[in-house]
Amino acid sequence: GRERAREPLPAARVREHARGLRAGLQRLFDNHRELFWAADNERLGRAALLDNARWLGRQPLLRFLGGAAGRLRMGTLLSRQSCQARLRSPDGMSLAEFLYPALQAYDFLHLHRHHGCRIQLGGADQMGNIMSGYELVTKMTGTDVFGITVPLITSTTGDKLGKTAGNAVWLNRDKTSPFELYQFFVRQQDNIVEKYLKLFTFLPLEEIDHIMEMHAKEPEKWGPQKRLAAEVTKLVHGREGLESAKRCTKALYHSSVEALEAMSDQELQELFKQAPSAELMLEPGMDVLDLCRKANAIPDGPSGYQKITNGGVSINGIRVTNPETVLVLGQHILKNGVSLLRIGKKNYYIIKWLQL
Repeated sequence: GRERAREPLPAARVREHARGLRAGLQRLFDNHRELFWAADNERLGRAALLDNARWLGRQPLLRFLGGAAGRLRMGTLLSRQSCQARLRSPDGMSLAEFLYPALQAYDFLHLHRHHGCRIQLGGADQMGNIMSGYELVTKMTGTDVFGITVPLITSTTGDKLGKTAGNAVWLNRDKTSPFELYQFFVRQQDNIVEKYLKLFTFLPLEEIDHIMEMHAKEPEKWGPQKRLAAEVTKLVHGREGLESAKRCTKALYHSSVEALEAMSDQELQELFKQAPSAELMLEPGMDVLDLCRKANAIPDGPSGYQKITNGGVSINGIRVTNPETVLVLGQHILKNGVSLLRIGKKNYYIIKWLQL
């Protein structure tokens, strides 16, 4: 379904991406084991994470063409709607792109032969590639194999979410923090949340039915969305990741001083990604106006002073209207040595106090 060819990447970037994928998937499997199989650990078995470069990179071209590629039919590959759309496009379709389904099909064959793999799982947009793998494995081995597709997560306009579209939701905390992942699922609309509970959580169907029944009675509580967000965040980032998401939610949306005090530096940076940070020394008699100016949060002169008196400044979620209010430990400066300064509605500044 891509409109143009993939951009070629340097080998070092490819290896970096592979390491990131491995780490994210390993964490997912580990969290799943801990959350759902702690009492029966051995029965679950172990997940093997393999890199297909190990076999594709060593496969001689002529052997591949004379073996697996000889069993794939051109008519079938060309008949796929995605292939036809690309062939009709102004840029056309390169041979490398055309052979992508063949390489993915060979992956299935290799995994079947060497690891007994009989099921390939992918997003709904992978149906054609999975079909190619099914055809190749059944022709070359005579074994029944299977494909499973899952619906893609889409935006409210129905567009696929992904890195190409620039709206991906990542398993990697450096790209999508636990708070951002939690908020993504909390914001899901009523008409999709039940489907996502069934797709992305391990809750029993009876419990999902009960959650939706309660939601019909009390829709203002957003019960299904909160449960969905909690289950997915816990699976991706573990229990601590979920607690981090809840702390950030309380700090940002409920102005909770307790949550702010409990936040780590990493959580502050994740929550206020674009916020400038400053390290300041607390001087005797230092007031709100001094703080705002030292943090370069307001302009010098009367307009900055007026910004405070007009109620445009808050510290740790509490509005301050007197520019000459002296900063107080425990109120303006939290126990963790941090102040969260907000100017207007969206401009945040993280202040770290030195040698308190």
